[in-house]
Amino acid sequence: MKLVFRAEFFREGEFYVGIVPELDVSSFGKSLEEARASLKEAVEAFLEECEAMGTLEEVLQEAGFTHDGHIWSARSPLATEILSVG
Repeated sequence: MKLVFRAEFFREGEFYVGIVPELDVSSFGKSLEEARASLKEAVEAFLEECEAMGTLEEVLQEAGFTHDGHIWSARSPLATEILSVG
């Protein structure tokens, strides 16, 4: 199975933190490359656990992923903005 997903990375102190918002999976590393590799491992572990529980397809559909027969793809946002209130 191939999964194409969106990842966001942030700097928090000494570490880089990566998150996959749709799956609520995150990880970190001392460099951006390390955070990216760690996040991929975390996503793989999450998917393996979902598959073992028999909920993989349901979880991906609920998270907004679409399936074309071979690849699960995350939906693409129409816009990304930083907003404020107050």
